[in-house]
Amino acid sequence: MNIFKRHLTALAVSAALMPTAAVQAGEVEVLHWWTAGGEARAAAALKQMMEEQGHTWKDFAVAGGGGEAAMTVLKTRAVSGNPPAAAQIKGLDIREWAELGFLTSLDSVAESENWDQLIPPMISDVMKYEGEYVAVPVNVHRVNWLWVNPDVMEDAGVEIPTTLDEFFEVADKLKAEGYIPLAHGGQPWQDATVFDAVALAQLGPEDYRKAFVDHDMDVINSEKMEEVFSQFARVMSYVDDDAAGRDWNTATGMVIRGEAAMQIMGDWAKGEFTAAELTPGEDYLCAPAPGTAGQFTFNVDSFAMFSLTEDEDIKAQKDLARTILEPEFQTLFNQNKGSIPVRTDMDMGAFDTCAQASMETFRSSAEDGGLVPSFSHGLATTSYIQGQIFDVVTNFVNSNNPDPAKTTDQLAAAIQSAM
Repeated sequence: MNIFKRHLTALAVSAALMPTAAVQAGEVEVLHWWTAGGEARAAAALKQMMEEQGHTWKDFAVAGGGGEAAMTVLKTRAVSGNPPAAAQIKGLDIREWAELGFLTSLDSVAESENWDQLIPPMISDVMKYEGEYVAVPVNVHRVNWLWVNPDVMEDAGVEIPTTLDEFFEVADKLKAEGYIPLAHGGQPWQDATVFDAVALAQLGPEDYRKAFVDHDMDVINSEKMEEVFSQFARVMSYVDDDAAGRDWNTATGMVIRGEAAMQIMGDWAKGEFTAAELTPGEDYLCAPAPGTAGQFTFNVDSFAMFSLTEDEDIKAQKDLARTILEPEFQTLFNQNKGSIPVRTDMDMGAFDTCAQASMETFRSSAEDGGLVPSFSHGLATTSYIQGQIFDVVTNFVNSNNPDPAKTTDQLAAAIQSAM
């Protein structure tokens, strides 16, 4: 039993005799951490849509972009017998909540709304437990993006790199011209995001899945993975010396101001460019991370649906699930968030050029096998195994003398111990 399950089991024992709270008829309580900016506006719009259907929305917002604080509160609520109707939960953590018996089936909604025809299997499988939907995806973030300042590139006389070798050549020229080649924040999840992109470029989608989804030791503890670490070290050598502790949006600001040329970051970075009133394709450019053209590393926000007892609340919960995947909300939410709709049948005419390019690759990669779940953002594996990988990557980045072969052995040992 992993740490997640042990913690919930302990809480359940202590809370077994606690009374449950009364719930108003037709109420849908939603736990999320969309508390600022465009995300907050999108949450408000979803609330309005639910109220227009005659339901009462109870906001259960817990600040904190990564959701750690929200999960702490959720565990206590769930084991005391008073869960919200829906909670923002990601990746394989959905399955763990389902295994513990907290979640309810959404198959009646999924069948009536044809979810299996609208959502790629790579994503719908994450939303299911034992073949039944227990969660609904809200959006798709592309993690393997390269954000570029075109004026800096023009001044240095270089083009957007499409391979890792090209990246190194371009970065050398940028450095010679006095620019920071790669804007970055020295935080574990940001280090892992760059490593994620390098691993996909070096391994390709098939071996990426074997390593980070299937935990295939033949790939994890191999010369291929040693080369991933070797290339990763070269990429990170083009980050400035002041990166430690820097927030991701501060790094994006470096690209916006022309201090740095490029940033490897998910499409939530687009919100910073939008806030600066910049136009994609003109004031800034988006391109696949070097070596990953045609491939798509996805991060998905989703709501898991908890078992309820009152008929009115159950109806409100199902209406919430249906509403989240309707085109109106998919458009509104994703335009604010910087992501793209999870539905592959959406008209992208109202979206910007980066979102349109993202959707094109999302659709094609879902067909040709280039669509992979991001381990750095919790879609490929459990949060516990993800944490073990983060530790290995962070130690490698902070090492004075990084050793790819030794680190590959450490990665294999860390994953094996966490399984």
